[in-house]
Amino acid sequence: MQVLYVHQNYPAQFGHMARRLRREKGWQCFYVSQSPAGKDDDIERIQYRLTGGATNQTHFCSRTFENTIWHCEAVFQALKARPDVQPDLIVGHSGFGSTLFLRELYPQAPVLNLFEYYYRPHDPNGDMDFRHDLNWKLDPHKYLRSRCRNAMILLDLQNCQLGYCPTRFQTERFPREYQHKLRTVFDGIDRQVYHGFTERLRPAPAQRPPRSIAGVTVPPDTRLVTYVSRSMESMRGFDQFMRAAKLIYQRMPNVLFVVVGEEKVAYGGDEEYLGGQASFKSWVLAQDQYDMSKFLFTGRLPPEDLAALLASTDLHIYLTVPFVVSMSMIDAMSCGAVVLGSATTPVKEWITDGVNGLLADFFSPEEFADKAISVLKDPAAARPLGRAAEDGIAQNYSLNATFPSMLKVYEEARSHPATPRNLAQPAETAMPPRNANVISDAPLLTKIRPASRSPFRG
Repeated sequence: MQVLYVHQNYPAQFGHMARRLRREKGWQCFYVSQSPAGKDDDIERIQYRLTGGATNQTHFCSRTFENTIWHCEAVFQALKARPDVQPDLIVGHSGFGSTLFLRELYPQAPVLNLFEYYYRPHDPNGDMDFRHDLNWKLDPHKYLRSRCRNAMILLDLQNCQLGYCPTRFQTERFPREYQHKLRTVFDGIDRQVYHGFTERLRPAPAQRPPRSIAGVTVPPDTRLVTYVSRSMESMRGFDQFMRAAKLIYQRMPNVLFVVVGEEKVAYGGDEEYLGGQASFKSWVLAQDQYDMSKFLFTGRLPPEDLAALLASTDLHIYLTVPFVVSMSMIDAMSCGAVVLGSATTPVKEWITDGVNGLLADFFSPEEFADKAISVLKDPAAARPLGRAAEDGIAQNYSLNATFPSMLKVYEEARSHPATPRNLAQPAETAMPPRNANVISDAPLLTKIRPASRSPFRG
């Protein structure tokens, strides 16, 4: 059995699954990406190289599609040079559209695509219109472009035998006429990187030694609050976090906020609205006066260091507009951190307020501060929330828990022969009931009750 994984990056969402299939099933796995060629646990990495892309002369609304076409062509050329690769199944990330041309190389190989997000303009529960508080006047062309950004995604939906989305929030954004081709199954958290951290770094505040974070020693009586985002930007609520942080340290001086991430903007195009500021972070800091001695900005951290930090924090704050949930939030829950998240739709799929974490209104720094103070005054009393989150991830969303469900999706995709009649289904076909395609029988984390104290968790 040979599986070909297609993604811009390695290992991304597929690396841990490929290693598991190789180790437990003996399947041969290839991984084509822009990452350097090589081998990792008997998984061969094949590199593809872009030779072009959208330019300033390309219409603004079609640049995303133009770029994905260049990815498709680069993947096609890289694999055309490897006749020894003859996959029984192709698993790819849609959005880059990298699997589309592979039908010409492997006409009989079924395609399974991961679909992360379907763009909808003028959607108050979506990424574009949620931040009404900023009063930024969006360029009308961005709404036009949002109607075009699904072009390659729709082609992938047409081309694949089957697709999957990690969460119900993501699945339900897709058009009804394609729901029959989508399954909801989470990719799985490889918890090996967290092994030992939660047990070792969770003693009660009065008993724990000083913590060292990025070369800074944190005294035992100082409360540690973490915020992690690939980029400090409006879509991940960095400005709201800073406002809440100021309210917190004004009421509780013995607190240190550790911020992990880069100053670049990954989503939303904040740069257009910053009035000459170099980054959204600098724009936020210019809006108010902050005691910067209360903050430690670490930049990006290696996975092991990030896990150690999340396992030792007293509170983790996470905000997002309705968009794909960051892995950092799930990492924090997996590390047993007490998470205070924004009460937005994707976060509420993971956290039930007062059960396995806390929720606050995205637009209310005051509510974030109030709930944060309640945790920081007595971190030990809040520990059941972190234990419930950690146990819920381990039981339902670790790779051990999701591997059978994902394998079931792989087998279902293989059961559909790659012939034209299987590539689409008429829109008038009777639709299954809502959530009928959710693969795992495990309850969502929102159903989990706080775990009883175990001897190895402080």
